[in-house]
Amino acid sequence: MATATRTPTPQTSPAPPPEAAPSRSGRVQRLLRYNWLGGLAGWVWVVVVMVPIYWIVVSSFKTQSNFFASNPMLPPAEPSLDSYRLVIESDFVRYFANSVVVTVGAIVPAVLMAFMAAYAIVRGGDSIFLRLSNSVFLMGLAIPLQAVIIPVYLIIIRLRMYDTLGGMILPSIAFAIPLSVLVLSNFIRDVPRELFESMRLDGASEWTTMWRLAFPLTRPALVTVTIYNALLTWNNFLLPLILTQNPEKRTLPLALWSFQGQYGVNVPAVLASVVLTTLPILVFYALGRRQLLAGLTAGFGK
Repeated sequence: MATATRTPTPQTSPAPPPEAAPSRSGRVQRLLRYNWLGGLAGWVWVVVVMVPIYWIVVSSFKTQSNFFASNPMLPPAEPSLDSYRLVIESDFVRYFANSVVVTVGAIVPAVLMAFMAAYAIVRGGDSIFLRLSNSVFLMGLAIPLQAVIIPVYLIIIRLRMYDTLGGMILPSIAFAIPLSVLVLSNFIRDVPRELFESMRLDGASEWTTMWRLAFPLTRPALVTVTIYNALLTWNNFLLPLILTQNPEKRTLPLALWSFQGQYGVNVPAVLASVVLTTLPILVFYALGRRQLLAGLTAGFGK
């Protein structure tokens, strides 16, 4: 008895539907994704920022005689380095060295102490002393330098540190710590607790955990507070003005007075000094730009 065999018919997958033509509303929505108004405002802001910088650089290559006679926005027909030569010959190297000593001497201890204080506040538990210390640091953010300049002056006089670089370093350390503690403590709180627990199980002490775990992980925040406080200390004008009298102890912002006479101001020399003063800041920012941006945007993706 013969049996009939049935051959399986191949199953064909359904054909994909034809792509629908993009509707007009879809094109409008895609166009609205581009923030044309925000982009235009950004370019306007770039122009507003770059025009004064362009004027400073261009005017620094002019001489004092033709500064007011020429168009302020046009480059000089014959660029001159007389202003830069005058600035360098007017003890610029000494003022630059004073600014470096004050900035480095204030920022390095301030960042290190702020990091250790932030680690103790975050990892110290419910200690009353640490909570009180955190409150004191937060109160320090509400006190501007201008409000306590007279007590600072009297303290420096009592310490016999007036007219010294150390007299400018100590107040700079004090005013750099509060904000640094706030930023670093918030950054250390974002470090997973499992990492600290694993270090503790491996037998590491708190000191080892702080320097070998928390310090490398908080490097973006450390760079951020370092650059921010370094800019404030480098550009500080009030402390050198109040706490120094000897011209040899002047810093760069205060040294700009050297180009102001009784009846006039050597504007190209002042602008040349501004350019030379800004160059170290630009180099410092270029070296730590990535870490600075990482520290500023660390909390946005969480």
